[in-house]
Amino acid sequence: MNHRPANTATVVEAEGLGRSFGSKRVVHDVSLTLRAGEVTGFVGANGAGKSTTIQLMLGLLHGDGRTRYLGRPLYAWGAPGTVVGAVLGGVAGHPKHRVRTHLRMVAAGSAVPDRRVDELLETVGLTEAGRLRLEQLSLGMSQRVAIAQALLGDPPVLILDEPANGLDPHSIRWLREFLRSQAEQGRAVLVSSHFLGEMEQLADRVVVLSRGRVAASSPMSELLARAADRRVVTVESPDLPGLTALVEARGGRLTATGGQGASITGLDRVRIGTLAAENRLPLYWLHEAGPSLEEFYLGIAEEEFKIS
Repeated sequence: MNHRPANTATVVEAEGLGRSFGSKRVVHDVSLTLRAGEVTGFVGANGAGKSTTIQLMLGLLHGDGRTRYLGRPLYAWGAPGTVVGAVLGGVAGHPKHRVRTHLRMVAAGSAVPDRRVDELLETVGLTEAGRLRLEQLSLGMSQRVAIAQALLGDPPVLILDEPANGLDPHSIRWLREFLRSQAEQGRAVLVSSHFLGEMEQLADRVVVLSRGRVAASSPMSELLARAADRRVVTVESPDLPGLTALVEARGGRLTATGGQGASITGLDRVRIGTLAAENRLPLYWLHEAGPSLEEFYLGIAEEEFKIS
């Protein structure tokens, strides 16, 4: 049965997810939504709680909160595989089984016809590899088989936990293009990663997790704009006091770094250069640099939880 919603509709709502292992709280009141037609990047350092959160969403772990798929808990659906497909690691199957045989066995358990297996092997570019045994697969091929398995029930939701780990650049590019194509077909896609930069070319939205808490949740475009706002302009001038007055009068901040050097925040290099020229103030050096997306992520995570 196809449960595909209209694009931009909210498909998954996770609310107040929490989990402790013994006395250690690893996930704290995490909430997020997934929308049809969008890729959501779920980002955090190793140990931030991404995998635990995903397992809570899928009902593989017990904990606080709830997750609804198309308005209902996953257990309320008679065939969960037609609602969500998940890739949580390698392919779980007998290493001697051939790829096509393995997928047909999984398909039979969900009353999915064999022709769907052949369709998906073609979709993930493994038609010829269908005769290989699972133990013969490279890491990249194994990941493609896992994705094919997750899509057997044609679910509207696809969740992948660190799918790019260990993949070569060619496989990562294929994965990125494939997941974008799945969103374009109307699926809601959640991809976790500990590399925020990896999400820049893939995700429409990003949820940043730090120490088990949501540190940021926004469209990727907004996160990139926030990172750009943290640009730093370095300058050299024989008249730093004069430049300081000009910068501070326009809402910027100048910090001397030694000699004739200084760093400026709050104004971009074009504005600074124009101010200096208009006021006949000499500049020997003018350079602008923004933080990498990774540096920005670490910064907002630390700011969010600096007192914890």
